[in-house]
Amino acid sequence: MAAIRVVIADDSLIAREGIQQILATDPDIDVAAACGDVDELLAAVDAERPDVVLTDIRMPPTQTDEGIRVATQMRQTHPDLGVVVLSQYEEPVYALALLESGSDRRGYLLKERVHDRVQLRTAIEAVAQGGTVIDPKIVDALVTGKARMERSPLADLTPREREVLAEIAQGKSNTAIAESLVLTKRAVEKHINSIFLKLDLAFADDVSKRVKATLVYLSAAEALAAPGPSGPSATD
Repeated sequence: MAAIRVVIADDSLIAREGIQQILATDPDIDVAAACGDVDELLAAVDAERPDVVLTDIRMPPTQTDEGIRVATQMRQTHPDLGVVVLSQYEEPVYALALLESGSDRRGYLLKERVHDRVQLRTAIEAVAQGGTVIDPKIVDALVTGKARMERSPLADLTPREREVLAEIAQGKSNTAIAESLVLTKRAVEKHINSIFLKLDLAFADDVSKRVKATLVYLSAAEALAAPGPSGPSATD
């Protein structure tokens, strides 16, 4: 079998060289290029036609979520290209954003795994073959978050009711909520009445209802944001 062609992208020269050295010892992987920003990465993908891109999640120019945005863009321009995003962030929201446009040929790996050549190779091979790799810590966080949500008072709310409750928690009036969510004021009132009923606040006075609903929302959000329990989990 031909070696898997890989393009590396990381704005840290030390990180790029470190990854190159790790992969250089693997005869089944060929590092075709190493890039320091998004423009270099896009140019290298067009020029080198790699099988897999191994990219940092944050790079110039904005240092936010370039790796995820590149992965999303590649769905349209290079659908057969595998992308492994390397990140120091254990928050599931980043992994979910990566998988939003499809899970095949995508991987999300914490940077702490990079120094393990076997795990890094496993991730590269998996996405090259059309599979998905999610770091086990992210899987743990997702499972824990789901369990917390199921135990939360918010579990019975519909997605729209949760949106309305989030607006209430910001201190917005019904009119402001209607404008923000593009709903009629009547619809907002209906959702709020349902929220109060489901949270057992139907018989509290009007001011107390909104305050108590806000406290429920904030306490649930804090619980869901709390860290959960910890090589990669791969599926084909």
